[in-house]
Amino acid sequence: MTKRPVLVVLFDGVQSLDVTGPVEVFAGAARFGPAGGAYPLRTASLDGEPVRTRSGLRLVADTSLAEAEAPHTLLVPGGEGSLSPDPRLVDWLRVHAPRAERLVSVCTGALLLAGAGLLDGHRATTHWAFCDRLARDHPEVRVEPDPIFVRDGKLATSAGVTAGIDLALALVEEDLGREAALTIARHLVVFLRRPGNQAQFSAQLAAQTARRQPLRDLQQFITEHPAADLSVEALASRARLSPRHFARAFHAETGTTPGRYVDRVRLEHARRLLEETADGVQEVARASGYGTPEAMRRAFVKALGTPPAEYRRRFHAPLPTR
Repeated sequence: MTKRPVLVVLFDGVQSLDVTGPVEVFAGAARFGPAGGAYPLRTASLDGEPVRTRSGLRLVADTSLAEAEAPHTLLVPGGEGSLSPDPRLVDWLRVHAPRAERLVSVCTGALLLAGAGLLDGHRATTHWAFCDRLARDHPEVRVEPDPIFVRDGKLATSAGVTAGIDLALALVEEDLGREAALTIARHLVVFLRRPGNQAQFSAQLAAQTARRQPLRDLQQFITEHPAADLSVEALASRARLSPRHFARAFHAETGTTPGRYVDRVRLEHARRLLEETADGVQEVARASGYGTPEAMRRAFVKALGTPPAEYRRRFHAPLPTR
């Protein structure tokens, strides 16, 4: 059996889930899967000393970075400690990270890799709140702000926090096959797996929450009833405002127009049904408020560059069977 040693970099201010999420996936290959010790795990800090995570948890390193052997997979987590890092950590990454066969970052760990010059000329992502910073500070990096993870050769970068679990499952599936990754996902009670190009955040998070309760209630109504009549006139009537006043108030308080918000909600709802259910395209279109498969197809091609049937073929992830 091929062994793929994993070395996890630790530092003060690291986000604990950036570490433990992927570690649980790789460790699961031994506990739950047929692969035994496929991923020998080690942690290392600069001086081999324990570190404090962002939440205050204490993590004990197995060794120092200076004494760590070159791994197959080097995992660089994020957290507050990655925003103003110890220069010694960046220097170590610049010299030693290229020796790994696979270089993985979670969340703002991408800022550490970029600071070491390791993302120049490559596609990468990070937590949505730091994509602008990554692009601004490192213009040589081709930042993709939407996906939850991005693969580019030996580099693999993920979005914030729990996206590291999705990326780790994708790597296990690549190494050991779908069944091994599915077994791990079942035991961790997560889906196998959110597709890499799934948006980092939902329509509700992409827009601001309205300040006034009637508009907040309306946002909730749109989310729960994507197939309803969600025209500006119908929404304005529900909010007891004139269409013009409603459109201006909604945009002022959410940062987007009612039409764009409805479009995002319907697209998100349709994507979820295509990923998680066996409902037919016509049924999904109707349930998501598109009315016809052709209307849904136009929306998918415009927003995602692929029609619904092809999207399902690539990313359908059925619920685990008992």
